Amino acid sequence: MFAAGAAALLVALALALVRAILGPTVFDRLQAANTVGTLAMLMLAMLGFLTGRPEFLDLALVYGLLNLLGTIAVLKFFRYGDLGEPGEDAERHT
Repeated sequence: MFAAGAAALLVALALALVRAILGPTVFDRLQAANTVGTLAMLMLAMLGFLTGRPEFLDLALVYGLLNLLGTIAVLKFFRYGDLGEPGEDAERHT
């Protein structure tokens, strides 16, 4: 059962890597990178379930949250060109 699930995830990983390499736009490449992170999260969860180690599920959830935050940060960088623009309050006090 693990071998079939791992094989399916590895095929999906190969397809995502092809999209990351051949993606015509930056956003296609970013989506492929997000997919790779999601597949890694699924592999961790599956490994934790099959080995009976529930802490792997916690690691998978944390990895999924980091994947989401990283994607949002990269999208903000491509849209605004900066990750840390000061707010209006910071500009008034300087």
